[in-house]
Amino acid sequence: MNFAQLLFPDFSLILCGYLVCRFTALNRKVWEQVESLVYYFLFPVLLFHSIVKSPLDLGAASSLVGAAVSLAVCAIALSYSLPHWPWLGKRLDVRLHAASAQVAFRFNSFILLALADRVAGPEGLLLVAVIIGVCVPIFNVGAVWPMARHGNKGFARELLRNPLIIGTVSGLIANLLGFSMPFWLEPTVNRIGQASLALGLLAAGAGMQFGMLASAKTLGMLVLACKHLGMPLMAFGLARLFGLDPTQTTILLMFSAVPTASSCYVLAARMGYNGPYVAGLVTLSTLLGMVSLPFALGVLGNIP
Repeated sequence: MNFAQLLFPDFSLILCGYLVCRFTALNRKVWEQVESLVYYFLFPVLLFHSIVKSPLDLGAASSLVGAAVSLAVCAIALSYSLPHWPWLGKRLDVRLHAASAQVAFRFNSFILLALADRVAGPEGLLLVAVIIGVCVPIFNVGAVWPMARHGNKGFARELLRNPLIIGTVSGLIANLLGFSMPFWLEPTVNRIGQASLALGLLAAGAGMQFGMLASAKTLGMLVLACKHLGMPLMAFGLARLFGLDPTQTTILLMFSAVPTASSCYVLAARMGYNGPYVAGLVTLSTLLGMVSLPFALGVLGNIP
């Protein structure tokens, strides 16, 4: 399978979002509202529907969940370790590392959901929904921790109000209780899901900016290497360790290689750190995803 060709339509939408935002009247203010619509409404509906429409075998999914959680913990630990590396660690600005460490392990759910649907179909969406529900809290804690100055008071409440977690957990509960979507509602929900994937990719492109990348090149290089090389290699090893089947392996590799979350910038800026620098890393990560995804899926995924 030619993954570069398969992923081209999705990255074309990202490019379209970038061009529309930069060269038309549909500027950043417009796309901020689109991001909110996708994040707070469209994606939760997609996640809920992806889970309830297919039987969920928790026993079969447990290996993938274990591998995903292990990958999350290992990626966070690798990112945190950068200031302690011999020679290179001493050259890193500790405060700037605290803001950008999250780039090395978080993921863009917009891109992940769109690719899962394209590469693995409904089963892929179901597995990704489960991974999101388990890993988003872990990554959110990992992102905030190095920037925290007065503990994480109120952070549990923030996690519980996360719309992606709400959509996933409610879908899991509904699935286990035997709920099924009414047939007359299916067409509407399907169209919401299709809209969420397209708008999410366009919004990811609209959010790209290069900012102040030149201010800390070594740190940027290390963080992006952890994200786009370290995570796929760890995912490959964990897939073997947990004995994942081909579909689960594909989903885990995809999860490891997608670009980082666009909200990294928002979190850093709101906590008083160098937001423009983090925004530049997010932009480069989005571009590097065009290399790391074919590498993870086409190279690592084909190793016997």
